[in-house]
Amino acid sequence: MKKYLITGLLIWVPLVITVWVLSFLVGTLDQTLLLLPDDWQPRAWLGFNIPGLGVLLTLAVVLLTGMLGANMIGQRLVKIWESLLNRIPVVKSLYSSVKQVSDTLFSSSGQAFRKALLVQYPRQGSWTIAFQTGQPGGDVANHLTGEYVSVYIPTTPNPTSGFFLMMPKTDVIELDMNVDEALKYIISMGVVPPENRSAGVYRP
Repeated sequence: MKKYLITGLLIWVPLVITVWVLSFLVGTLDQTLLLLPDDWQPRAWLGFNIPGLGVLLTLAVVLLTGMLGANMIGQRLVKIWESLLNRIPVVKSLYSSVKQVSDTLFSSSGQAFRKALLVQYPRQGSWTIAFQTGQPGGDVANHLTGEYVSVYIPTTPNPTSGFFLMMPKTDVIELDMNVDEALKYIISMGVVPPENRSAGVYRP
């Protein structure tokens, strides 16, 4: 009986969690339909809502925005919009910070979250997985002797929270592991190990 119960759980638990996550994402994106006038709502002309329509609307808006922002006129409009936001005291600081982070993360030439690292944390002898986010800059770099790297150490099973550290490059090991495999390893709390490949590219 115990064997059958565990087997059933192994089949249903991943499926239920996957459906729940997808349902949450679709439900969240469907909220974009609230931006449409009441007469344009699916319920107004069909009598019922269409699940997932908000996802298509969001993708269409993002795609259209990208197409407009890729030409000279769109880039000019974006600069005007950003200049207006930069004149608002509180919004200026928040928007500029978020924009710098997003530009770094989504830039094809950026190095943020491109490398999985093995670091000792929270003490010597204890190892965990981290992600390289860049190198220390500004006045911080003037107070550090030697070559340092900026790393983000995620928590488990929720990798969206974690710790930001600046560590000597000689104290980190670059793993032969892509970001997806590293995240899977972290989220599963080490239950789902990545494929066994060759040794890491970098060794201290």
